Amino acid sequence: MKRTPIQPDLALFPAEFQHLLAGPVFDSSCSPEARVYYIDKDGGLFLKSAPAGSLQKEAAMDRFFFEKGIGPQVLSYHTAEQDWLLTARVPGEDCLHAQYISDPRRLCDTTALLLRQLHETPIAGCPIAHRTDDYIAAAEEHFHTGQYDASLFPDNWGYASAEEAIAVVRQFAPALQRDTLLHGDYCLPNILLRDWQLSGFIDLGAGGIGDRHIDLFWGVWSLFFNLKTDAWGERFLDVYGRDRIDKDILGAIGAFEVFQ
Repeated sequence: MKRTPIQPDLALFPAEFQHLLAGPVFDSSCSPEARVYYIDKDGGLFLKSAPAGSLQKEAAMDRFFFEKGIGPQVLSYHTAEQDWLLTARVPGEDCLHAQYISDPRRLCDTTALLLRQLHETPIAGCPIAHRTDDYIAAAEEHFHTGQYDASLFPDNWGYASAEEAIAVVRQFAPALQRDTLLHGDYCLPNILLRDWQLSGFIDLGAGGIGDRHIDLFWGVWSLFFNLKTDAWGERFLDVYGRDRIDKDILGAIGAFEVFQ
């Protein structure tokens, strides 16, 4: 996990968090949509900042996963001009750590089995119950507003045009299920292990009750992207269990994702 030492400008932070910034602070951001600060005190804290309202779902899903023993503890959620989410560090290292990335076969099998276990977790009480409906609606909305990322999957799940992708979305939208607890962004950096055992999941803002093929898609894609090879995708699906996979739906998820 990237951590760059910084000297934070306290004036940019809400008063309730300023006392935390006296210790070592690191920039741990990995996307332009949010800033993430790692604070090296009290066992480790993460403070995330993003546009107002954008972290509400993540805070809710963090709390739900924490109750299940598989997510970060939410210490504070503050919303005003911006959202601020403070969580306790989940112990362990993510799956890009050298201990795990150096054994790709075991990593593939471990992440596949963990995903199957996650998908068998009871969904009662999940605060985001309509992830599939939101997912379909976002694809339609972003098609109409021109938010289409033609470069997202150029080598393996690419579409020649937005029109081609939305046709696939409309064909498969009725087949998507609403019965499974999802991570929503099931990638190697978002899975924390301690000596190959699950410690917890992070970055849960796209989670909720939805169709399992969304997580399966990202699990396969992350192995391809992070290991720089397509050697592990089919094995990942085998270990997860082909009995719960519809290859046509899995193949169609890329069409939805270029609009998300």
